[in-house]
Amino acid sequence: MGSASPPKGQRQPSKARHTGEPQQWCLGGALLLGLAMIAGFILLLLWNGLGAFFPKRVEVLELADGTRLAGEIFRKERIKVQDSGLEQGKEPSGVRLLVRTGNFDLYNEDFKWVPEGKIEKRGLPPDIWFVERLEWGPFVGFVEKLTLNGRELKGEEVSPEFLRNAQEEGARRRERMRGLERKGLSRVNQEMEKERLLLKRAARIYGEGTQEYARQKRRYEWLMETLSARYKELEGELERLRAEDSRTTISLITVDGKRKTLRLSEVVRMYRPNELDLLARLKVYGSRWWEFLTQEPREANTEGGIMPAIFGTFVMTVIMSLLVAPFGVVAALFLREYARQGFLVSAIRIAVNNLAGVPSIVYGVFGLGFFAYTIGGRIDSLFYSERLPNPTFGTGGLLWSSLTLALLTVPVVIVATEEALAAVPSSMREGSLACGASKWQTVRYIVIPRAMPGILTGLILAMARGAGEVAPLMLVGVVKMAPELPVDETFPYIHLERSFMHLAFHIFDLGFQSRNSEAAKPMVFASTLVLVGLVAVMNMVAVIIRNKLRKKFAEGHF
Repeated sequence: MGSASPPKGQRQPSKARHTGEPQQWCLGGALLLGLAMIAGFILLLLWNGLGAFFPKRVEVLELADGTRLAGEIFRKERIKVQDSGLEQGKEPSGVRLLVRTGNFDLYNEDFKWVPEGKIEKRGLPPDIWFVERLEWGPFVGFVEKLTLNGRELKGEEVSPEFLRNAQEEGARRRERMRGLERKGLSRVNQEMEKERLLLKRAARIYGEGTQEYARQKRRYEWLMETLSARYKELEGELERLRAEDSRTTISLITVDGKRKTLRLSEVVRMYRPNELDLLARLKVYGSRWWEFLTQEPREANTEGGIMPAIFGTFVMTVIMSLLVAPFGVVAALFLREYARQGFLVSAIRIAVNNLAGVPSIVYGVFGLGFFAYTIGGRIDSLFYSERLPNPTFGTGGLLWSSLTLALLTVPVVIVATEEALAAVPSSMREGSLACGASKWQTVRYIVIPRAMPGILTGLILAMARGAGEVAPLMLVGVVKMAPELPVDETFPYIHLERSFMHLAFHIFDLGFQSRNSEAAKPMVFASTLVLVGLVAVMNMVAVIIRNKLRKKFAEGHF
């Protein structure tokens, strides 16, 4: 029997339609894909960054044409037959090795591709040394002799332990010489320049024929005599150390017989890689990471450390956050709590949202023209005229970089703060006003505390974006190598006019400006890992503070 049809004129019920499941699967898949990409990126950084400084073994390769070379095997690469460098008709391996041979000053190259099919013999000599130098990159070879104060030591007299002790003594001597140059002679020069500028200012203010200028000149001459005597004393001590250093050398020889003589103070680290056990390798690995995190870069930033870049990134981000927070919060408070809602306020909100999409390089051009050239030039003419034509604030520096990035990130803070203020229930405002509180008292004690977690969210987003920006900083203060940190022991201790190094620009410089991309690649991954870690730590601190505030207000403890 067929089912009864519905009465005429009555609408036939439609089958149930399930419309949510496909969209949910798409959203879940997109979320999973995003998480997988983030996880892959982090794993790539960890694998390449953490492994960048692990010491490898040094192999000696003998090729079919009689060539001998030694170095670390960086990686293997499968290639086509016609690109392998082998004669047609022979059985090619299809694999070539990238060997880090070092000895750039002798061969004009750090790395060399070697077809595996051309290698006739491979060995791991236990007495080969890997020498890390201040200049020209690493040296790979054997120790021929050691000279200590004119006395030559060869053979069994130059044991590995004895050589390491001599190298450590040379490193201590190098640090003493560097301390004399930077903390001794440099400070004396700074004092001399300071007194010269004071005398120049006195001449401009009082005139060269006045008694006050004559008094300042007598003081200047007395101080210059004292400082000159101090300078000669430090210079004499430095010359003595240099003479002692020149008599302490090490003679090295490569696997193909080329020789090189180095001062021990030029050696950063030396070890026999083929004799190291796991514990010794971890010790070298740890010392390299310590150098990377605490020392200055060298060799066009491809070796050494990144401490100035870490410090500059942290200080600039902190200053930027201190500058952007009051501007963003005050602007959002005015737009949400005080301004009469209408066409003008809506236009301002649209403008703020559009500012978030302006390319960052435009902010850099604006910061250079307005902050550095206009405001900085005016400051120089009013307060530092004796230093002109050399600019003080009239060029790129830490302060102008922080202000530029504050302008770049202030729309993020304004939007996040407005949303946080709008989330505070109107009943709480009305209850406060009904109890006799003024508008400002209500905003200060009721609205802002409950909106603080959202405000901090905006600051976290601003910090994350500002710490990774590069384009505007290239115009308003960041440099490849900063000779002086923006914070030191010289009054006024914080020098906002100085240029600085930044991790993001350092990574850009390593990746695109280095003379050897292969030598810079490990530093790129390690520097990127440090930048991500630094941003994560700063954001984590802000998130912890935000969560504590959120928990405090959720529990009702005011």
